[in-house]
Amino acid sequence: MVSQEYLQKMEVRQNFRNMWHTDLLRTIQADTPYCCLSLFCAPCVSYMLRKRALYNDMTRYVCCAGYMPCSGRCGESKCPEFCLATEVFLCFGNSVASTRFMLQDEYNIQTTQCDNCIIGFMFCLSQIACIFSIVAMIVGSQEIQEASQLLTCLSDMVYCTVCACMQTQHKIEMDKRDGKFGPQPMAVPQVQQMSRLDQPYPPAAGYPPPQSQQAYGYPPPPQAYPAPGYPPAGSAYPPPGYPPAGYPK
Repeated sequence: MVSQEYLQKMEVRQNFRNMWHTDLLRTIQADTPYCCLSLFCAPCVSYMLRKRALYNDMTRYVCCAGYMPCSGRCGESKCPEFCLATEVFLCFGNSVASTRFMLQDEYNIQTTQCDNCIIGFMFCLSQIACIFSIVAMIVGSQEIQEASQLLTCLSDMVYCTVCACMQTQHKIEMDKRDGKFGPQPMAVPQVQQMSRLDQPYPPAAGYPPPQSQQAYGYPPPPQAYPAPGYPPAGSAYPPPGYPPAGYPK
């Protein structure tokens, strides 16, 4: 029953349409200080991110966010802070992955193909390093032993780097959730008006209306010709004495 539920969750995640605000390749550029903090203080950052993902409500905490068989069986309800601290120090990789799954399920976020390749490369490299270590222990070859040590060191570096980028990605996504990049995504937009041909000037869109009817770039309203009151009443045309005497007709 439990395995069937997990399979259904995996199928639902394949249909997610939202994307991470920042992919793994651009997290260092998006928030360099936090990425460095995630690299050197990874368990502490994982603790803070999980608590923030729970909206600082630790009564909702479940070990590994309910994605592991041990979830709900570790006495989380009695001391959630201690259980979370134990999780991030003893099961750091699971703590990062659990926070990631929480955010993806809550906001329907899918992982891009590039991110999947990076995560897959990290796992494959760690498996290859483990295989080389086992082979070196069985065979006893010095060359294989040195190669296994080199692969293990490289695997650890990639693991720490990818986890730091992941945690920075989670932090940026929660910054977006909390409206730190501007207005909330679901905020009601301001009322806009459409311009009509019978208006002397376009309607104001966030700006005060002009003081006069003559706006910049628009000609003044047409005036009647001749002007009202011209010529004056009772005046003869042409005026007396015009044209002058001797003017040829």
